[in-house]
Amino acid sequence: MANPSPLDDPEYANFAWARYWKLMRWMALFALFCVIISLALLFWKNGFVSIHFYIASAFGIGFTALLTAALMGLVFLSSGSGHDESIEDPFKEDYNLDD
Repeated sequence: MANPSPLDDPEYANFAWARYWKLMRWMALFALFCVIISLALLFWKNGFVSIHFYIASAFGIGFTALLTAALMGLVFLSSGSGHDESIEDPFKEDYNLDD
């Protein structure tokens, strides 16, 4: 049987998810900043190539930055909330990390 997760407590889960969404808001601003700087550098180096080039670049850079932030934020949420420690390890007897 799995151990209870701290995220099962609604009050703590609300706190943890609020912290996650606060991180995502900051990362959305950072991603927007990165998109603007990147587009400015592309325009400075290449001039006006095509509007499609700049739209694709903006979406690619923005999507990559937000996806990275979302996945790393979930890792931090899982680790910081104690959710990782609540799993049951079926291979616990197979190895000993204390040696």
